[in-house]
Amino acid sequence: MQTRARILIPLLAAGTLATACTGGGGTAAPTPQTSQAGSAPAQADAGGLPRNETLYTTGVQWGPPANFNPIREWDSATGTKGLVYETLFHYDPTQAKLVSWIAESGSWTDDKTYEVKIRQGVTWADGKPLTAKDVAFSYGLGKMEAIPFHNIWDWLENVEAVDDQTVRFTFSEANYQEWDFNLYSRSIVPEHLWAGRSEEDVLNGVNENPVGSGAYKFQSHDQDRVVLVRRDDWWGKTALGMEPKPRYIVDVATPSNEVAMGMLLQKGLDLSNNFLPGVSNLIDGNFGITSYYDKPPYMLSANTAWMVPNTTKKPMNDPAFRKALAASVDVKKIVEGVYGNLVQAANPTGLLPQWDQFVDQGVVSSDGFSFSTDEAKKMLADAGYRDRDGDGLVENKDGSKINLTIEVPTGWTDWMEAARVISSSAKAAGIEVTPQFPDFNALVAKRGKGDFDLLINNERQLSSSPWTYYDYIFQLPIRKVQNTVNYGRYENKEAWGLVQQLNRVKTDDIAGMKEITSKLQKIHMDEMPIIPLWYNGLWAQSSNTTWKNWPSAAGGAPKHAPAMWRNWLELGGFEMLTQLQPAAG
Repeated sequence: MQTRARILIPLLAAGTLATACTGGGGTAAPTPQTSQAGSAPAQADAGGLPRNETLYTTGVQWGPPANFNPIREWDSATGTKGLVYETLFHYDPTQAKLVSWIAESGSWTDDKTYEVKIRQGVTWADGKPLTAKDVAFSYGLGKMEAIPFHNIWDWLENVEAVDDQTVRFTFSEANYQEWDFNLYSRSIVPEHLWAGRSEEDVLNGVNENPVGSGAYKFQSHDQDRVVLVRRDDWWGKTALGMEPKPRYIVDVATPSNEVAMGMLLQKGLDLSNNFLPGVSNLIDGNFGITSYYDKPPYMLSANTAWMVPNTTKKPMNDPAFRKALAASVDVKKIVEGVYGNLVQAANPTGLLPQWDQFVDQGVVSSDGFSFSTDEAKKMLADAGYRDRDGDGLVENKDGSKINLTIEVPTGWTDWMEAARVISSSAKAAGIEVTPQFPDFNALVAKRGKGDFDLLINNERQLSSSPWTYYDYIFQLPIRKVQNTVNYGRYENKEAWGLVQQLNRVKTDDIAGMKEITSKLQKIHMDEMPIIPLWYNGLWAQSSNTTWKNWPSAAGGAPKHAPAMWRNWLELGGFEMLTQLQPAAG
């Protein structure tokens, strides 16, 4: 895995999804350590590129680009997937619909057959046509066991190119929710260049000279940046009627938040997708810095930060204790004191604001939780957790001490401060919780093995369906090492059955989806296997010096996601590039 430079940023805040890919998508998080306060800002305009045609970005890469391999959705160079390689569809979160891309259309021809029509005139950067055979080949790579989307072949029986423009997918069972996710998540690669590659090369190869179908190709790369140049012959100019405005994109690996902030203020950076503490002061001031909202929370929501209890350990194996713990957390203090209102408190269900239509307000009203130290104390007492020795802290039902730890990676300062707030507010309710800050890689190993008490996690992003959210919470079976889901090892066969049932509901059947998600919310509220805390922001700070017309909630402004994060270019990040305008124009 890529060695990353130091930066202070929350776990997976940079649009990344999971340590390894499953139904919800996957990427590895940065490995931040200590801030390099006072470092001299990087010179973003080095290289002789025309400034008025160049977009400078940061917030995705933390060190030298590791690879240009679109199969590695978690650590490939910025733009590998989304700018150089493309997917069949995009997904528009604002309209909650798939957007045709390489695919002109796609439809279920019967309950277990899905057909995709490939656009005429789509070409690879080497001039060769992209056909149905390339699509069938790309999805067929998933048959290799190490490939991140291998699991779709548990229910995908066959994929074939019927003719040059038609791909037919045949399933043993139709997982409609998961399939929509796969339609905009999987890169299409050229068979004529990838056929014959070993499984090791497909998964771990650097792919130094990538040939994609996208609007950009890599021009160069260095230790601290990658440079992409726009393809004048990109097929989408004609077929999609759009073109990204920057001729060049330079993604810079900034070593700290301070450097990114300095570059923004010195006009050497156009878009920062870093978490920048205190940036609200710049947005509110006359600094030419903008965000999606001009008031709290300033940012769109990207994912939910949860506290994950290890349900195999006492007393976290008791739902009553987990619910009391949830009531003890002063999330308002985290939102205001730690983040300065750059985030917002999560709904008790944890469902993102974009999924509000699926929140059963009746379940939240009757079974949801809210912060109350007194209520937390009462819930503990009612469940048999009492302070037997007079030290102000409750003991287990058998009288043994409760000494819990909550772990977040060292250097992730906002999460470290959030952990301290959780510790303090839990102690006020009588629960001993001690923050610990291990190295990121050490924490990854511990959480996979279930060697923890409590941790904070946010590894499922906004997607086309809340199915991805519940798949994370309830997925079974529990494995020896839990790499991407259900770190708390919570086992509930009824809930997992409902998740699978939800997966088989057609994505346009909103009523059917609501019926099942309501039942899942009821189980979640009653059992509290994860504790939603706040919505992590889609961190995006933009400078109006060189480019304008950034996405904004303001009337008439574009509403696309202002993000270059991996896996977000298909969620509006690319469309953002097509709406930019030269500031001097």
